[in-house]
Amino acid sequence: MVKSVIAKTHQQALQALHDRPHAIVAGGTDMLIQNRSHTGMAIGYKKSVLYINLIESLNYIRDDENHIYIGANTRLETILRSNKTPAILKKIIYEMASPAIRYTATLAGNIANASPAGDSLLALYAMDSLVEIQSVKQTRKLLVSDFIQGVRKIDLSSDEMITEIIIPKEQFTCVSFKKVAPRQSDAISKLSFAGLARVKNGIIEDIRIALGAVFITVVRHREIEEKYLGSTIDAIKDQADNILKDFDPYIKPIDDQRSNRHYRKQVALNLIKDFIIQL
Repeated sequence: MVKSVIAKTHQQALQALHDRPHAIVAGGTDMLIQNRSHTGMAIGYKKSVLYINLIESLNYIRDDENHIYIGANTRLETILRSNKTPAILKKIIYEMASPAIRYTATLAGNIANASPAGDSLLALYAMDSLVEIQSVKQTRKLLVSDFIQGVRKIDLSSDEMITEIIIPKEQFTCVSFKKVAPRQSDAISKLSFAGLARVKNGIIEDIRIALGAVFITVVRHREIEEKYLGSTIDAIKDQADNILKDFDPYIKPIDDQRSNRHYRKQVALNLIKDFIIQL
């Protein structure tokens, strides 16, 4: 029998998950779409539902010297307006959804949804962000890139929930986000691109590239990035075509109702090259 629990505390939520599996709902913007009824009838959840939207202890943004901490119940609009939020994440949130969605949806929900077209994931991959996961028995932390294992596949047991997102503080001199979609916001990306770089005295000290909706997960390859660390601006621009060759085997988009694989791959390569040339 499908039941619902409205948790008011963190511990109530964890105990409910310990007692039986639940679908966890905070904003529910993706959950509602996935479970909607085309007949106009009420949403037909397939398992019990745990509502966490009233848990204030999971609604925060704070920081220390090295990290930013975002509670799992924190709305995207709150993250967008915070002066603690990294520039790349602000850019993405502003473009990824309408105000109505931003006031409802959560970053944790975008992670748990594990869609390769989830725009916020690009920032989290590029910045080596972690998720904190809790159950009654334990707390563990994983890179977002390890937590997401495929399309709607995540490393989360039935008695666990995401409680926090942890973003390392980094300084970048170049921040770029490009979303290719029918509309600027409130539309699923055909593909998306995030680029981060730190240049000092004409030398590439750090460079990070992430692509969305071109594989079963967000594409980022640290070994490719590391090849070009220490390069001068002129040298890395001269190597732009080689960088595209490095990324080419990992860009494997599909045909679907939003676009086709040939378009997605070519545009993805174009966006990488444009980022390099504009450094």
